[in-house]
Formats: sequence, structure tokens, C-alpha cells
Amino acid sequence: MSPSPKIDWGKVDAPELVLERFASRRSVVYGTKGVVASSQPLATEAGLEILRRGGNAADAAVATSAALNVTEPSCCGIGGDAFCLFFDAKTKQVKAFNGSGRSPEKLTLEYMKTRGLKGSTLDKDSILLVPSSIPPTDLNSVTVPGCAAAWVDTVSKLGSGKLSLAEILEPAIRIAEEGVPVSEVHSYAWQKSEDLLKRASPNSDEMLFDGRAPLPGEVVKLPNLARTFRDLAEHGKDGFYKGRVAEAIVDLIQSKGGKMELEDLAKHETEFVTPISYTYNDEVTVYECPPNGQGLVALLALGILDNLEKSGAIKPLLQMEHNSPEYLHALIEALRLGFADSQWYIADPAFKDAHVDKLLSKDYLESRAKLVDPNRTNPQFVHGSPAHSSDTVYFTVTDQWGNACSYIQSNYAGFGSGAIPKGCGFTLQNRGSGFVLDEKHPNCLEGGKRPYHTIIPALATRNGELFLSYGVMGGFMQPQGHVQVLFNMLRGFTPQAALDAPRFCISPPPPESEIPGAEAKPTVVYLEPGVSKTTVSRLRDMGHDVQVVRGFLRGMMGRGQIIQKLNNSTGRLVWAAGSDPRADGHAAAQI
Repeated sequence: MSPSPKIDWGKVDAPELVLERFASRRSVVYGTKGVVASSQPLATEAGLEILRRGGNAADAAVATSAALNVTEPSCCGIGGDAFCLFFDAKTKQVKAFNGSGRSPEKLTLEYMKTRGLKGSTLDKDSILLVPSSIPPTDLNSVTVPGCAAAWVDTVSKLGSGKLSLAEILEPAIRIAEEGVPVSEVHSYAWQKSEDLLKRASPNSDEMLFDGRAPLPGEVVKLPNLARTFRDLAEHGKDGFYKGRVAEAIVDLIQSKGGKMELEDLAKHETEFVTPISYTYNDEVTVYECPPNGQGLVALLALGILDNLEKSGAIKPLLQMEHNSPEYLHALIEALRLGFADSQWYIADPAFKDAHVDKLLSKDYLESRAKLVDPNRTNPQFVHGSPAHSSDTVYFTVTDQWGNACSYIQSNYAGFGSGAIPKGCGFTLQNRGSGFVLDEKHPNCLEGGKRPYHTIIPALATRNGELFLSYGVMGGFMQPQGHVQVLFNMLRGFTPQAALDAPRFCISPPPPESEIPGAEAKPTVVYLEPGVSKTTVSRLRDMGHDVQVVRGFLRGMMGRGQIIQKLNNSTGRLVWAAGSDPRADGHAAAQI
């Protein structure tokens, strides 16, 4: 295929139509067997293929995950991390694993200072104000990729036992070798990162199309990625964390002044953890992965909102008009409080206790709820500056036995560092940029430590039965999306309508801001089209700095997936699913 000219996405209608259409006019997808909801249709089909071959939700999740590496490498890949929540239908227990990697053992704060980096500025109350971090293009920001081990452990610990890892990775290997047509939203992300890929390493051609980023519909082959998948399928974890792939990773990082060594990779393990949870209104329990992930933010917000309702400070949220000023104000203030805590407490628990039990205790949540003024924003607790990003993939899978797998993976910032280990076909994440370069902070950089992690899957049960397997991908938008989408569902929205509904995002302005007059204030409330002008005006009167975003800037609102277990009079298992119109994917059911 001859090269096509680049599209100026700011001057054509098609990308605007992709993200501006509202409501999406998608129907809810129903099924009585398995369902896969992901951000890319071919990845959804890979998961369905494994379900049809007798795999369970966990098996199909790995197939979907690997296929997303092929179809959306600008968001995720085997060079990044993964987290999982799994609802076991037999025991009705929620299981969790942390598939994030650690910093190199020999990487220290002192070494980073020799590279010209300074510490962070803290206020008198030790709340982070101006964080200093490892630059995302510095290969010392590369932590050990956890995704490969997570795939192996998901299959061995949570899978059906009917299919081998090689069989589960087969669909992804096939499309990587045969080629896959690039979808619209993903092509936009790829083009934005073309220069990064070319600068980050001498191996950029492994992930470019005729030396450039591909346009929508162009077929891209990733043979080196297929080879990496085959190494993992044949040798298990050793196929990635030892041998050819590990050596290529270390060679590249060390060539750029990085401290990663082979031993850092060889000793990596997935950590199975106890999920954390909060029960809202004594009925619906939301589960999140514990720190170093930021799921605690969503639970803190739910707890604060629950206490506001029970104390009578606000009327029940579900009795308020959806996306009314009072409704949005309550959610925004609760989430700001959650972020204020998370910026200080969330870190690697092996190095610093996050005090989750205390933060989610009745007394603490009551005290935090008292800081919320129902009529005006409280600037005193706005300490964090959550960054917007949708450079992650979230997907969810259910099966005919009633199991559910809520799964998320990411490179962190788009293609991550953009650096491609020679002959491997994937980019390395830059998750280490999540560390704070100040020795007083719990999330300070140390060797062998996991950084603050943004990616979080979610599950919800109702009176002990599975209710939702869901998530909203996208940096610091994720806990905000978890709360908003959950309340949409509790309000009675269908899964698709819950994702279609306009969202808000608390965030600083994007670097390439197209918003007239936008300023880099600590937190701006961004809203999508669909929220009334009256609500926007009232929120501003309440003290919020509100901006309305359109087009591809709506990517900051994240991209979610939902599968709901329905209760019906026949007693038959029925799933209802939706997929976010802000992405390229869809939900589909097994037949």
C-alpha cells in the first residue's frame, strides 16, 4: 500500500463525529452464555473465540488482553502492567491480583538527582503540591513489565484448566502475523505518538507502517510481537523475564543510562492480594484492588457520599436530577477529597502502610463528609492535580458459569516510553514516572518499589450476588468514572446508557489545550456536551472552574465497559453489556 498523507484531525469532520455523537444509539448486548466487552472489536472476538472453545472468563480475558496489545498498542501491551478482579461464581468470592512491576533495585533518588532532577515542593501539611517525577522519556521511568506474568498467572490460577496458554494466545499471535486494520480512534493516538516512537529507540520501524503511523483501515503486521508471544507461550514466564526478551529490554535501557538489570526481571512475581471494598447504602459493595493502585479514591468518594446522605446534609443522590448542579457538585467534592488523601497515602504497601482500614472507617468518612458544603466548593482540600489520560485499556469478560473477570492493562502514557526492545515488537511502559522525587513522601522513588498506579478494574455485588463487572480506563479519570457509572446504573440506566451519559473529569488542562481561556489551575472540572448550560452556569456560581470539551478532547473522560448480571423470573443466567462510544470497540455475546 502506498503511503497516504497524514490527516489533520483538527480540520476534518470524521473524528469529531466519532466522539461527538450522543447518545450513541447502541443497543444493550444481551447473552445467556459468555460476554466480552472491550475497546476494540477484534480483541472482543479473540475473547469470544476462547469462550467458544470452553475457556472461562479468566482464559478469555487473557486472550482479549493479548489481542488488545496487537490492535491498540498505543494504550497497552506486554511491556506494561495489568490488574485483575475475578468473581468466582462457585464461592461468590472476589479474587484480585496486582500485576504491576517494581523499579530497578539499583535505581535511587540520588542517582536521579545526578541526572539533573530536583525534589518536589511540599506544603506545611505535607500534602503534595508540585510533584517532581522521572521524565516519561527517561528510560529510568521503565519499571519491570508485569503484564506477561499476569497473563501466565491468570490462566494458571483463575483459568478453567481446559486450555493451555499457547492456545489462549493463539488468536493474538494470528492477527499479529497476518495483520490487523487500524481503527479510527487508535489511528489518531498512533499519529500523535509517531515522533515519540522515532526518538525513543533505534527500533521504531517495528511499530510503524512504512516508517510512519498508520491511518484508519491500513493493515499493520507485528511479526516481532508475535514472536514474543510465542516465546511466552512456549516457555512461560522464562520466555519473557529471562533469555532473548529480557536481554533486549536490559540492553536498551542501559544504553540510555538506565539502571535495569537482568536480575530485576528474573525475580518479578505477580502478587495475589485481598481486594478492598465499600458497601454503599448497606446494599451495593464495590470492590477495588488495594494500593499501590488508586481504587481507594473511588471507595473514599462513595463513603463520603454515603455519609452525606445518611447525615441529611444532602438528599439522596438517586432522588436528585441526573447531572443536575447539586448532583454533580456532590460527586465532584467527594472525589476531590478522595484524591487529596490518595496523593499522600497511596504507595507500595511493602514500603509504607496506606492505612486503608482507617481511611475507610466510619469515623474518618464522617469527618471527611463534614468538609463538604452542599452549596459551594471547598478549595481547602484541593491538593492534588489529577492528570487526564486515556492511554489504558479496560475490558470485562463473563462466562456461561457465572464467573466475571474485570481486567485492565496499560503502558501508562500512550506508548509508554516509546522505546522498543530490539526484535520484540512492543514498547516499554514509563510507569516509574508515577514516583515522587522527595524522600519525605511515601511514594518517593526507591529501588525495588512499585509506584502509585492509576489503572484500576472494578466489580460490584448486590446483597452478595454479582451485580456489575465494570471499569472506566484513563489515568486519574478512572476512579471518577467508577463513581459516575455506578450511580448511573443504580439510577436504573442500562449498561449502554450508563456509558453514553456525559461525564465530568477533574483535571488540569491538557498540554495541547484547545479550550479558549483555559488556565493551569489545580483542578478544573471538565464537562462533556449534553450537560445543560444552566448546570454549567450554576456550577460556576458554586465556585467550580468549569470547561466544556468537545471532539477528541473528550478522550479525557475515559472509555468504559460494563457487564451486568440480570435478575429474571426464569432463573436463567442473563448478561447485559455495554461498550463506551468514546472508543472503537463493542460488546458481543457468545452463542
